[in-house]
Amino acid sequence: MLLNEEIAKILIDRKLKIATTESCTGGLLSSKLTDISGSSAFIHLNLVTYANEAKNKMLGVRKETLDNFGAVSEECAYEMASGLMKLTGADICVSTTGIAGPTGGSPEKPVGLMYSTICTKNKAITFETRFHPEISRIEMKEMFVQAVLEKLYKFLTSN
Repeated sequence: MLLNEEIAKILIDRKLKIATTESCTGGLLSSKLTDISGSSAFIHLNLVTYANEAKNKMLGVRKETLDNFGAVSEECAYEMASGLMKLTGADICVSTTGIAGPTGGSPEKPVGLMYSTICTKNKAITFETRFHPEISRIEMKEMFVQAVLEKLYKFLTSN
């Protein structure tokens, strides 16, 4: 069984609703979750909040966070997920923000860097993922999503 299918089974069995807000993955995480027949049983809301303005206006990511840490940061990933939790009241919220390349990035924040937060009302984990910057944009997005699905599966099976 594929990881997205395993996650869907857990969400359905536990009657949990999930919401996602994506930047660097551009809706691919949402797509993987909605590839599952019957996903309406566990999908609450999925957003692509690519622009900083969307992160701020829709999710409440503070302008200070974006100015001081940038959109590609632990702080932004956390505020995206917690803002989505406030917006939706879903059981689990997941955010992604990073640099898929092939352009952009800096020595401090290179292409291949992603932050993601998985949160519930009682717990939040933010993790950093780094992949080689020479990977194509399409492959990078796939690898980012795979990393999030792996963390989400571990989160669900350990809680």
